[in-house]
Amino acid sequence: MITPSPVPQPRMTDRTALLRQRERALRQGHADVLHRIAADEIEDRLNEINRSFMRPAIVTGFPDFWAARFPRARVVPDAATLALDAEAHDLVIHAMALHWADDPVGQLIQCRRALVEDGLFLGACAGGQTLHELRAALTRAEAEVSGGLAPRVLPMGDIRDLGALLHRAGLALPVADLVSQRASYRDLFHLARDLRAMGEGNAMAARLRRPTRRAVLARAAAIMEQDHADRDDPSRVAATFDLVFLTGWAPSDTQPRPLRPGSAQTRLADALNDIRKTP
Repeated sequence: MITPSPVPQPRMTDRTALLRQRERALRQGHADVLHRIAADEIEDRLNEINRSFMRPAIVTGFPDFWAARFPRARVVPDAATLALDAEAHDLVIHAMALHWADDPVGQLIQCRRALVEDGLFLGACAGGQTLHELRAALTRAEAEVSGGLAPRVLPMGDIRDLGALLHRAGLALPVADLVSQRASYRDLFHLARDLRAMGEGNAMAARLRRPTRRAVLARAAAIMEQDHADRDDPSRVAATFDLVFLTGWAPSDTQPRPLRPGSAQTRLADALNDIRKTP
């Protein structure tokens, strides 16, 4: 089993609350909406790679769904210490859990160590502008009603920052891209119920441990209706879900490498002049 370096990390996630939410979502049977989108995108990416992966592994908080989509894969939970052996897999997928990690770099390092040379890492997580409408409405409502702020929507990593994690984890040929989904809901409360059904409710360690005041929720719902109406149906509200996909490879001498700066044999200006002269 791979153990990460014992570097103290700030605790962002209440792991007990997160697991409780996931268990409730699985019982209700509605947890796989975003996971279906992520799995479809990952399968598309794998189909574009001219290689067969014989020893895949998947890190996720929803093992039943991902085991059904990738039946030959070893599925392990997204715990702080991943149950993956060193250099045991030619493909590791981190599936819709990285946004809850207290140490996302540590998660990627462990995935990289679990890969054989030239093995592939694929990650999918929420990021970018995910739920920015809900965050803005709750922040404004709470400031107006109570004069304070409380952590209510998970901080989301920017695509550039998430992509930089690949390099920090020692993965080669890093690529990050984003798929944006815009969903429509009857109101803020419909959105909140859907988030709970997906196991993506508020499980932050710093969250309030008492119910939110009704006045705050009512004002936030009004702000959502006013500022974030669905453009196709103004009687409903819109919510953004950005899925960030990360791709990297375990280093190998067979991989292409960038040229050393200053080693070019032809000036760019000369090359462009040659192109212009070509009939």
